[in-house]
Amino acid sequence: VQLQASGGGLVQAGGSLRLSCAASGTIFSINSMGWYRQAPGEQRELCAAITSVGSTDYADSVKGRFTISRDNAKKTVYLQMNSLKPEDTAVYYCNADRVRIGPSSYPRAYWGQGTLVTVSS
Repeated sequence: VQLQASGGGLVQAGGSLRLSCAASGTIFSINSMGWYRQAPGEQRELCAAITSVGSTDYADSVKGRFTISRDNAKKTVYLQMNSLKPEDTAVYYCNADRVRIGPSSYPRAYWGQGTLVTVSS
């Protein structure tokens, strides 16, 4: 199972970016998919997550500005980021949690390679 993230880059404060992450490989099911971020010198933190039935969870710092969505058929998760702030600057990591490669396989989590988002003031 591989997660391929894309969409990071440099944007001015107040701007928008859209991140995408596609899962590939032998996949039977994915429970939740999400985005985490890690700023320099900081711990990795959850930005947003979405379950297979569309339930979402957001960090307080991004509520009202970020929107997570998911295309189950494409095994892809998106993060629309609006009204970006310099403090949103971080490496953003895609996560797929409780992934099963078969109906009886043990679920495990996978991580993407990370994509850098830089917001200039």
